[in-house]
Amino acid sequence: MRCPFCGAQDTKVIDSRLAGEGDQVRRRRECLVCNERFTTYEGAELNLPRVVKSDGRRVPFDGKKLKAGMTKALEKRPVGTEQVDTAVNRITRKLLSSGDAEVDSRRIGELVMDELRQLDQVAYVRFASVYRKFEDVRAFREEIERLEGQPTPEELRQQLELLAEERRERKR
Repeated sequence: MRCPFCGAQDTKVIDSRLAGEGDQVRRRRECLVCNERFTTYEGAELNLPRVVKSDGRRVPFDGKKLKAGMTKALEKRPVGTEQVDTAVNRITRKLLSSGDAEVDSRRIGELVMDELRQLDQVAYVRFASVYRKFEDVRAFREEIERLEGQPTPEELRQQLELLAEERRERKR
């Protein structure tokens, strides 16, 4: 690995650990020439489906573009970078597990909205307003009313915990 500070080829790994949801390796490295330290991330290179855009063009899937769109919706919201990375990884895994060679861009948009709905409802409405091309206040109001009718992420977590507890009790 080339040192990003001095360009030397000689670096050593000081520490390695799993990152994300276990699908990346985080390596702390030190340059043997300038002694600067830096972090690298290693992940598997996967064959993701091509994205079919609304105009019919087919483009390679771009995880960076996906993350940038989610980050824009989450701007100035209390959601950490790790949470965004985890959401992007979940979307990527769903696309991989589908086994499809191509995926419609609308499907990716829906997956992003599902993740944002769980992360932050304000970011969800921001993204939905652009994605669904809201044209007036009524469209915002309808989306917010639809959102209010659904359980919050905290309520969902509590429900899942109750179900898990119920299963454990049945096994006894």
